Amino acid sequence: MRNIKFFDTTLRDGEQSAGVNLNLQEKLEIARQLERLRVDIIEAGFPASSKGDFAAVKQIAETIRTCSVTGLSRSVRSDIDAAWEALKGGAEPRLHLFIATSPIHMVHKLRMTPEQVIDAAVEAVKYAKRFFPIVQWSAEDACRSERPFLAKIVAEVIKAGASVINIPDTVGYITPKEYGEIFLYLQNNVPNIEKVSLSAHCHDDLGMAVVNSLAAIEHGATQVECTINGIGERAGNAALEEIAVALHIRKDYYQVETRLNLQEIKRTSNLVSKLTGVVVPPNKAVVGKNAFAHESGIHQDGVLKEKTTYEIISPELVGVPSNSMVLGKHSGRHALRNRVEELGYTLSEEEINQLFVRFKELADKKKDITDDDLVALIFEEKFDHFNEFYQLSSIQVQYGTNQIPTAVVVLKDGKGNEIQEAATGAGSVEALYNTLERCFQTAVTLLDYRIESVGGGRDALAQVFVKVRVNDVETSGRGTAQDVLEASAKAYIHAMNRAVMIEAMRGENEKVATT
Repeated sequence: MRNIKFFDTTLRDGEQSAGVNLNLQEKLEIARQLERLRVDIIEAGFPASSKGDFAAVKQIAETIRTCSVTGLSRSVRSDIDAAWEALKGGAEPRLHLFIATSPIHMVHKLRMTPEQVIDAAVEAVKYAKRFFPIVQWSAEDACRSERPFLAKIVAEVIKAGASVINIPDTVGYITPKEYGEIFLYLQNNVPNIEKVSLSAHCHDDLGMAVVNSLAAIEHGATQVECTINGIGERAGNAALEEIAVALHIRKDYYQVETRLNLQEIKRTSNLVSKLTGVVVPPNKAVVGKNAFAHESGIHQDGVLKEKTTYEIISPELVGVPSNSMVLGKHSGRHALRNRVEELGYTLSEEEINQLFVRFKELADKKKDITDDDLVALIFEEKFDHFNEFYQLSSIQVQYGTNQIPTAVVVLKDGKGNEIQEAATGAGSVEALYNTLERCFQTAVTLLDYRIESVGGGRDALAQVFVKVRVNDVETSGRGTAQDVLEASAKAYIHAMNRAVMIEAMRGENEKVATT
């Protein structure tokens, strides 16, 4: 059987989703989980794009040991130099070079002739090979490129030293039949094609990213590029979990193997969803909460008699637990630490101590602490306290059916100053958010607000996700508390702290650019 490599671009292409801004700690946690999932290659970012991306790629490359870590680069020397500085500490550093090859991109974006594009691509690959043992070359918008030209430039970059050739469906335009034909065309018309691996990278604009990726595998591709939960620009990328499980369940048809640990799929999906704020639809294949639910009486009867009547994927295959470990107020620090490790999270001793305090506080209010509750606490302690410019001191909300909802908020800013404001609104949340906007003294546009419970019962934790725009910065935030309004305030403040961080990083990048 052929072996298919999984190239995960959640941290690069996935982070380009509107409103997704991951900090260094969050990116590192996702990278560690991708390593547990045993993807072959992690695309950690675009090192030349910003200081923050450079630092994240460097840290991930130096941390991850059992996966190859790569970074994106345009076909220019300064990008390649930045990528090498970031990636040289990796276990198997590789570079992902790209240049556009379609007529529409060459004419309108690059403003280069086809021959100039070939020269730029060849020069970039040759230069990159001075540093990187593995160079992957991508033909941006390959699926709208003229096939003879595509074959010509692929042959030239292979001569220059490229090890992997990627054929991206950059705008999600191609159909499965056409995409497979491109791979066959290259194999039949590029004389040195046997020297390289062929890779597929598909976007989901027409809802065909996964099936196009599978078509590429059928027609000779040995690498697929995808993201967790299918996140990415516009309609997103091919979903890793769907391709992986399809190859496993239909191994009889595809006749390929992967090195993925499929039992880590659900955990990876949950982590990415919570850190990005991009919700997984309930009916999402493989990882949606309804993926293994049976509502129809006929289906329920069949599954009870024999699971395979209606279940082609077992929940255990992708790591969906049949039950959750329950901790209580009498559980000790050791039991908490063990459960955190079993859930796949890496916490320092200080973080464990802080988590234990929050755990005990919650256990006094809530009889049983489930895995979902514990994960919510971990996220709040580990990921939601980065460079906090604004901290919530207190909130008070007054509401009645015959009263105007009013909120009073007390915050502390990064200099330790206390900010107190009050405002009204049509409802409690609007009053709260109007008050917080006054505290921030800047216009904040609420783009999305979503609330869900963590587990069930009257004492369940509330988890709120928001997406906001501050000036021209679009970002997201999350907050967890037993009280819905407290969770709402935390989410809004979390988003604002992210916006402040992004603005600060922009300022640093502009200083570097001018010097």
